[in-house]
Amino acid sequence: MSLTNTELHASLKKIFGFSKFKGLQENVIQNVLDGKDTFVIMPTGGGKSLCYQLPAIMKDGAAIVISPLIALMKNQVDAIRGISEQQGIAHVLNSSLTKTEVKQVKEDMVNGLTKLLYVAPESLTKEENIEFLRSVKVSFVAVDEAHCISEWGHDFRPEYRNLKGIINRLGDDIPIIGLTATATPKVQEDIIKNLGMTDAEVFKASFNRPNLFYEVRPKTQNVDADIIRFVKQNQGKSGIIYCLSRKRVEELAQVLQVNGISAVPYHAGFDAKTRSKYQDMFLMEEVDVVVATIAFGMGIDKPDVRFVIHHDIPKSIESYYQETGRAGRDGGEGHCLAFYAYKDVEKLEKFMSGKPVAEQEIGNALLQEIVAYAETSMSRRKFILHYFGEEFDETNGEGADMDDNARNPKPKEEAKDEVVKLLKVVKDTNEKFKTKEIVKVLVGKVNAMISSHKTDEKPFFGIGSDKDKMYWMALIRQVLVAGLLKKEIERYGILHLTPAGEVFLQKPESFMMTKDHVYTETSNDAVVAAAKSGGGSADDNLLKLLRDLRRGEAKKIGVPPFVVFQDPSLEDMALKYPISMEEMLNIQGVGEGKAKKYGKPFVSLIAKYVEENDVIRPEDLVVKSTGANSGLKLYVIQSVDRKLPLDDIASAKGLQIPELIKEMEQIVFSGTKLDLGYWIDEILDEDQQEEIHEYFLEADTDSISQAIEEFDGDYEDEELRLYRLKFISEVAN
Repeated sequence: MSLTNTELHASLKKIFGFSKFKGLQENVIQNVLDGKDTFVIMPTGGGKSLCYQLPAIMKDGAAIVISPLIALMKNQVDAIRGISEQQGIAHVLNSSLTKTEVKQVKEDMVNGLTKLLYVAPESLTKEENIEFLRSVKVSFVAVDEAHCISEWGHDFRPEYRNLKGIINRLGDDIPIIGLTATATPKVQEDIIKNLGMTDAEVFKASFNRPNLFYEVRPKTQNVDADIIRFVKQNQGKSGIIYCLSRKRVEELAQVLQVNGISAVPYHAGFDAKTRSKYQDMFLMEEVDVVVATIAFGMGIDKPDVRFVIHHDIPKSIESYYQETGRAGRDGGEGHCLAFYAYKDVEKLEKFMSGKPVAEQEIGNALLQEIVAYAETSMSRRKFILHYFGEEFDETNGEGADMDDNARNPKPKEEAKDEVVKLLKVVKDTNEKFKTKEIVKVLVGKVNAMISSHKTDEKPFFGIGSDKDKMYWMALIRQVLVAGLLKKEIERYGILHLTPAGEVFLQKPESFMMTKDHVYTETSNDAVVAAAKSGGGSADDNLLKLLRDLRRGEAKKIGVPPFVVFQDPSLEDMALKYPISMEEMLNIQGVGEGKAKKYGKPFVSLIAKYVEENDVIRPEDLVVKSTGANSGLKLYVIQSVDRKLPLDDIASAKGLQIPELIKEMEQIVFSGTKLDLGYWIDEILDEDQQEEIHEYFLEADTDSISQAIEEFDGDYEDEELRLYRLKFISEVAN
């Protein structure tokens, strides 16, 4: 059905009211009208759906559109019905229909009224549906979200694997059009092979979205405050905030609401009515922000989303690209901000450890890529486009300066010799160790595993002691990303040299390492980095003065500085400038007891600093808490007073022990005393308690990871956390 250029444009204008095609649309449509198999890779917002909607309306018979998302089908059916006088021009056939509705769909199909029939892959497996579709004329089959076919795609659906067999049953030589918004070369190959369309014409649009600004910030304990600040700086604009867990979605939406931001939560745990209500509120601009799990936004065609925030780093670059792609679809401003802490990645690795090995292998490979993206110092746009098999000129390309790395280039340093040391240690320890042990061997620290292998007696032990642990951790991650090392899958985490690593050892070459993209919770560099990159963060000069004051106050009463106020509290003070005792209570980790006992000199110093430096205090940064947990806190305090076993307290509230300890930390760090002696006596003997007590008394920091390292793994994380609570309760509160 070949049409002239003029005829095709006339149809576009008549049916959809558009005067010109976008990007590759015209060529794709012509190919579909010619009855050829077609494969379309077009980023979100590129106008994919028109590629099958227009030819479907123009051709004889009905096109079947296979889509995994009911919400998306409904939106598209409504849109098509909006441009036609015939209600029956487009239909959905899925499990949500009543018998009467199904009858109507079939009637309209038989009468030739229907041009587009949207079905979920599950509906196509029903014998009665296949029999019916064999009896009507099918113009072509469109497989939307085709990446669902591939296990390497970010949204794998097993039912997509059987589509080719089903399409064959619908009739002979039915043309197929496969469409996806994200596909790496590996996924593309998978889709083409699976749909049996090896002769398909492939149309691949550029993945570059020059109007999107990409930024990664360190995820600190103040992440809620950082998000509130960002949203308030973008007051009145539409935005989506993605979180990995439903619980976090609800908590964050509540915190935003309490702080005067119009926001709603959205996740698959809500019933359909609630989900639909919140989605409509966002689309109709009754609220500015939706906080959601990744279940949200598929098929939401809101053109003016101005920012997409990732509270947690996603599981793959495809997911990240898909989700950030919901910003700036109208070509206007779109800010994509991700908060990153390596801890989150470790959490995702843990979740995967129970899955089949093949799935773990894929999951971990995808995760490694997102870590590389977060920690890279190269142009983020170049990194993403390279991932999708597209080259990008980071000097002259469109949107070249639209990311944080391009605007604030990070210094690099030569690390060739260090990479050689690292690879030698992995090789000479017979590839038996995980990252943690390799780092210990490099810096010359012993633990049980190292001494049992007698590694501490080897000549290379301590070969890298001129650099600290954080340096080696960062280098290992970058060397993994560069493909010189790989992690074993069976016993996940054990490091092995790759063939490329072997080559590097034989013939070392330059390896430029970026040092300052190591995000750790306790790292003050992260705070400083955020300040420099324009992320709202602590006032460096004030932070220094507060630290000096804390040291002085601690010395007066003979306790370690962290007992007075912890680092996150000082950072929060240097951010919010509290100049009254009342404002001091809004500081993270400062309750009434803490404020009364230690607050005065800090408030005085800040007030003086604000006056002398003409500081304009951020009124909006007094982050109000939801108070949702006050009942739980009271229960914990009363239960500990009654000396109830911690297991019982936790199970009574449906918590795991680590979650209970977190609650208790919030209570104690805010200045309330918890008398945990009765429980500590159960888990630690007198000598152990004395040893830990001595340690905390002399420590510069109350960091648990440092304590674990100091004790070389003799104590569990939970034991040290609980003793720290006892220590702070007795010494500080």
